[in-house]
Amino acid sequence: MSAWYAVWTRSRHESSVCQHLAAKNVTAFLPTCSRISRWSDRSKRISWPLFPGYCFARVEQDALHHVYRCPGVAAVLNTAGVPEPVSDEEIEALMKLVGTDLFYEPCIARVPGVRVRVVRGPLAGVHGQLIRGQRDAQLLLAVDLLNSAARLTISEWDVELAPLDQRRDAADRVLCRA
Repeated sequence: MSAWYAVWTRSRHESSVCQHLAAKNVTAFLPTCSRISRWSDRSKRISWPLFPGYCFARVEQDALHHVYRCPGVAAVLNTAGVPEPVSDEEIEALMKLVGTDLFYEPCIARVPGVRVRVVRGPLAGVHGQLIRGQRDAQLLLAVDLLNSAARLTISEWDVELAPLDQRRDAADRVLCRA
């Protein structure tokens, strides 16, 4: 059965790796966020990888050789030499987020939060972590294997506590840089 794997790429090769994987009939996903780049004569909105240096590939474990042989691939993230799959729920949440026009940004590190499910809006059905700030609430859609997440502002009225079996330990939380 196929699974999603985090593919570590050479610097600034995320997009070309995804194109090469697609040419090999491997499902690839590169979550991006929007940034404004400024030059001396102009500014332009560009698409930037949400997790620089990484993209995702859905493939059978015994077919990972197609990923390894792709130009620009440094490695597939693993634990003790065994490729570590990324949760389907995490990838589906990111796909749903990237398909919206919501503003989100990358974040890293760890802190406690509350596991919630979004019940209203374009992310309805997505599970994430809610961190309450002084003025607003932040929803984090994490990829635990990368210890990174996408952060967006959300109304607390649009979420509800996730069922107990889907909550994670407080030690496994993601914190964003301000």
